[in-house]
Amino acid sequence: MKVAVDFEECLKDSPRFRAALEEVEGDVAELELKLEKLVKLCIAMIDTGKAFCAANKQFMNGIRDLAQYSNKDVIVETSLTKFSDTLQEMINYHTTLFDQTQRSIKAQLQMFVKEDIRKFKDAKKQFEKVSEEKENALAKNAQVQRNKQHEVEEATNILTATRKCFRHIALDYVLQINVLQSKRRSEILKSMLSFMYAHLTFFHQGYDLFSELKPYMNDLGAQLDLLGVDAAKEKRDMEQKHSTIQQKDFSSDDTKLEYNVDAASGVVMEGYLFKRASNAFKTWNRRWFSIQNNQLVYQKKFKDNPTVVVEDLRLCTVKHCEDIERRFCFEVVSPTKSCMLQADSEKLRQAWIKAVQTSIATAYREKGDESEAKKKSSSPSIGSLESGSESKEKLLKGESALQRVQCIGGNIACCDCGLADPRWASINLGITLCIECSGIHRSLGVHFSKVRSLTLDTWEPELLKLMCELGNDVINSIYEAKVERMGVKKPQPGSQRQEKEDYIRAKYVEKKFVERQPASISPPEYATKVLPQSQEEKRHNIPEKSPLAGDQITASPTVRSNDSGTQHSANDSREHLASTISTNSLYEPGEKRDSSVFHDSKQLHPGLQLYRAAYEKNLPDMAEALAHGADVNWVNTEENKATPLIQAVLGGSLVTCEFLLQNGANVNHRDVKGRGPLHHGTVLGHTGQVCLFLKRGANQHATDEEGKDPLSIAVEAANADIVTLLRLARMNEEMRESEGLYGQPGDETYQDIFRDFSQMASNNPEKLNRFQQSDSEKS
Repeated sequence: MKVAVDFEECLKDSPRFRAALEEVEGDVAELELKLEKLVKLCIAMIDTGKAFCAANKQFMNGIRDLAQYSNKDVIVETSLTKFSDTLQEMINYHTTLFDQTQRSIKAQLQMFVKEDIRKFKDAKKQFEKVSEEKENALAKNAQVQRNKQHEVEEATNILTATRKCFRHIALDYVLQINVLQSKRRSEILKSMLSFMYAHLTFFHQGYDLFSELKPYMNDLGAQLDLLGVDAAKEKRDMEQKHSTIQQKDFSSDDTKLEYNVDAASGVVMEGYLFKRASNAFKTWNRRWFSIQNNQLVYQKKFKDNPTVVVEDLRLCTVKHCEDIERRFCFEVVSPTKSCMLQADSEKLRQAWIKAVQTSIATAYREKGDESEAKKKSSSPSIGSLESGSESKEKLLKGESALQRVQCIGGNIACCDCGLADPRWASINLGITLCIECSGIHRSLGVHFSKVRSLTLDTWEPELLKLMCELGNDVINSIYEAKVERMGVKKPQPGSQRQEKEDYIRAKYVEKKFVERQPASISPPEYATKVLPQSQEEKRHNIPEKSPLAGDQITASPTVRSNDSGTQHSANDSREHLASTISTNSLYEPGEKRDSSVFHDSKQLHPGLQLYRAAYEKNLPDMAEALAHGADVNWVNTEENKATPLIQAVLGGSLVTCEFLLQNGANVNHRDVKGRGPLHHGTVLGHTGQVCLFLKRGANQHATDEEGKDPLSIAVEAANADIVTLLRLARMNEEMRESEGLYGQPGDETYQDIFRDFSQMASNNPEKLNRFQQSDSEKS
């Protein structure tokens, strides 16, 4: 043991002794502070550990609750129980570790501080006291006069006794210092060694515990691999079934129009019907009805007991109800009461009536109350209502839309990341997208991209044709024109979402990769460069008179579109009101636009490029103009303030109009003559365009400078189809206004007729040219 303070120096009480004491006392004081801090930290650690164990126990209880909940799944229940037991054992080990930490660190070090350091402090106080007494005795002894013998002896005796006491106490103090210096080393190392052994035991116990559990964990992992394979197979089967169901035609809400009186479940037919209550308010409620066990019953919820409407179907009759305002109603009448029901469509009403009638006949047959002839004339066991007279065109949906769109160049892969078999589309851009890129497009906002599912959403025919006119190859040639030159890496299917989002935002919002136009020609120059001077003079010499004023124009060929459905009047005066170019155009009737008079599209102002391409039905050029920043509602002040949408009407293309509307064109913008797209479509007899504008909210009450609205123009032109559309739209508008806030969104007849016209204009436009055909036959 190294001596901290020398005993010989203690007897001398030299300055070296005093300096050594001062150093030791300072060291002990600092040691006390360090140990007290360590004990406090240990206490905090133990308290936190106990809180951790308590929280862990609650977590284990949650696992046990989940295991009990999963009692129907043996694998899940057994595994969770075994894991919770193992983890509970680990909590017990943790608790033991914290108890041993408390004994080894907290208890031992606290005892060292309270006992050994306390003894040192007591010895220090005694030493300081006797040291002071010694100094007083020395001073008194020095002050005694030699002639006072008695005082000299007394002072000498006191000094001798004080010195003897000082030496004894000083030697004890030095001993206490040296013992403390030696003991602190052993106490600190002993407590820390005990703490480390506690950890060793804890981890050894945990290792043994999990070594026993490892074989079970390996077996469970193998089972999970097999379960993963089975789950993948089930997922493929479900996706196949999902795809098969999607291929069916869901454009109608008439679900399964079949009934089966021989069904094993005893349910002849079931489905939702509206039932009129028998209370004073006569409210209608939707309930789940079924015909079973010769009874008509319904229930509100699956767990509810069925409420019997008709006890015995043999005692009731069923009939149509046409004397109430609601459609598709029928009444089931029994001797005691009647029940008014409403189906969702005429087909469903017929199916339910047929099912009730067949069930009545079957009930009689089972009871033997019907004759053999009655049995032979009864309805077959399985009936299905398929109205042969109804041949309404269906809106394209599901796999048919997917297949048609994916046939376009580049559409078999996502436009932005290249993932195969994309099932989503941006309808205003005309591209196909994978589900992840579609989510990013949706986050851009509808002013940049309008996302729709190719398999889940309903597709209007004009929208599907729009998708087929563009495609990924066309749009990428515009929006990715500078990608390779800029050295930008296009995202791959496996790229991070953030990388895809940054690329898509740069591509469509910032338009970084679009080839910028060279110095473009400003719009005012266009007016003088579009037409030769002779044509310009001719235009100014034309009397500005609308063709609706009754002038007979015989030299004008028909302006036709391959997709808008142009009609012509067939009266005796041969007035071609619907075939005459609007007087708002720069061009004379019979004069065709020569593309050579236009500047190259790369040099045109974007708005002018869009304006020109709209007339020429050139969708790629229109997409390029929008990419270059063209305003979709750009106004050409040199052509009576016409817009690209009005030019699309004059060009006769339904798809071009749809493209502009999808990109935010104003359907009600009017030119200097007060005519909007609906006026021009009516004047030109473009039935498909008129139908489209009405669906998009065109104002049919707007009048031009002659005070004529589209309906009066169509009546004057004797255009029956357009008159029908306009009157039907006006009637539907009045019905909705009369029904107020909670009225129906649209009459079903109105919707059916507009759907038919949309289908005809997109798929069979020649059917809308019947007046022209009749004209040709007469001539």
